[in-house]
Amino acid sequence: MKRKIQQLENKIAKIKAELATLGELRPGSLSEQYNVCGRPNCRCKGSPPRRHGPYYQLSYTRNGKSSSRFVKQPELAAVRRQVENYARLRTLVDRWIDLATELSELKLAESRE
Repeated sequence: MKRKIQQLENKIAKIKAELATLGELRPGSLSEQYNVCGRPNCRCKGSPPRRHGPYYQLSYTRNGKSSSRFVKQPELAAVRRQVENYARLRTLVDRWIDLATELSELKLAESRE
């Protein structure tokens, strides 16, 4: 049992170390959009239609409030990296919670022996 406890503690330590390396975070998801304008003879109304874009939009919910904003092309790489870092954060925290729960159960069982 002590060996299993040590293994879990090592896994948790690795997660903590990875969390420290994540960098900037931003919740949400990026979507790519193409639009049709209102000009009657525009290429977006041709055959076949060639829509305007791509335009990138960041959508997220924070503190119960949904928001979205357009992301300019020069900002796209940074925002994409921030969104990926946030997703990785959530994955790591969920894994940490699972491991911590298992570790707590083992320690409780050990103390009963």
